Amino acid sequence: MDSQQFVSLVIVAVTASALVWRRIRRRKFSFECDTHCGCSATNLSSPQSSIVFHARKGGRPQILMKMK
Repeated sequence: MDSQQFVSLVIVAVTASALVWRRIRRRKFSFECDTHCGCSATNLSSPQSSIVFHARKGGRPQILMKMK
């Protein structure tokens, strides 16, 4: 085995071990990555609200915000 083969095997081994490490390690929870919108949790003391979208074919779209 010459030096080029040894270096290439070391590169492959390091890459494989990095991929295995990323697969088995536990990652931290992130709102930006783990939720569909990237929003942080709302404050429990704040009033809850919802947004309702209405749209009909050929009609004017409406966006309603309902405060609860």
